[in-house]
Amino acid sequence: MKIIVPMAGRGSRLRPHTLTVPKPLVPVAGMPIVHRLVSDIVDVVDEKVDEIAFILGDPAFFGDDVVESLTKLASDLGAKASIYRQDQPLGTGHAIMCAKDSLQGPAVIAYADTLIQADFKLDPAADAVIWVKQVDHPEAYGVVKLNENKEIDELVEKPAEFVSDLAVIGIYYFKNVAELKDELQIVLDNNIIHGGEYQINDGIKGMMAKGKVFKTGEVEQWMDCGNKKVTVETNQQVLKNEHAKGNNHVAASVQLENTTIIQPCFIGENVVISNSVVGPYASIGHNSIITDSRVSNSIIQHEVKISKGIIENSMIGSFAEFNGLARDLSIGDYSRIDE
Repeated sequence: MKIIVPMAGRGSRLRPHTLTVPKPLVPVAGMPIVHRLVSDIVDVVDEKVDEIAFILGDPAFFGDDVVESLTKLASDLGAKASIYRQDQPLGTGHAIMCAKDSLQGPAVIAYADTLIQADFKLDPAADAVIWVKQVDHPEAYGVVKLNENKEIDELVEKPAEFVSDLAVIGIYYFKNVAELKDELQIVLDNNIIHGGEYQINDGIKGMMAKGKVFKTGEVEQWMDCGNKKVTVETNQQVLKNEHAKGNNHVAASVQLENTTIIQPCFIGENVVISNSVVGPYASIGHNSIITDSRVSNSIIQHEVKISKGIIENSMIGSFAEFNGLARDLSIGDYSRIDE
């Protein structure tokens, strides 16, 4: 089994947090998004994962440190890392084809801006599975239409009229991903473009036209990390999930003085907190210092200094300094704000 992870986008909707860090490496509940996504998939698939292929963007942004981090992630999960580059933002189908050397055998394709809780028991009658979630406003999503056998017979992007309320969340399984590769090669060779890009959907439609059976997989939770608001909400949900498992992470090296921690929280290594209340739903990165403050429902990255702050529903980037204001914040790395 392989996992293919397209992650070449810059994450413009999550700026300023993605100006210095690729979006898939922004931490949620103390772990980078892509690390949590891949680890969760490895935990729930029935087959052993022996290769994880990451499709990165510009080496100037996705540099050696990113490659080292992803290589270690794969190794820690018992798999080989393969690193590919997408040098132009030409769409999902193009991104997958950048990893064509890894496109054989069974594979999960998962886009690195989504976290899920899902059932990964695979229907042996299916050639492929597309995970979906029932949504209230399907006109904002790509959706699947099912036939009487509960098989997918159509993909529709942002339907103006109701087709289905089952939204595609960006995670797929292919019993033999080489079949998708063959269809995407046809898409590239014939310059089949939608919205100025080569789309995975056109490869999937080619497989359907040849009689391949697509079924749906259902998710219990679909957690987006597309912008600051939903990333903070995802941090909250992940902390809830970890709390339900009995996992409340406060590192042994944390120093607390006259401080109350309200679980669930994540507090990283060598954090110092004094005269403060932290939580619920706070994630505090390593080596941060918080004094005389209240922090809840927020993501604070590493090496952050907060003093006399009331921080709620916020994201604060690494090496930032914040002193003396109450705000719903989105502060990038290396920023400084004083009252």
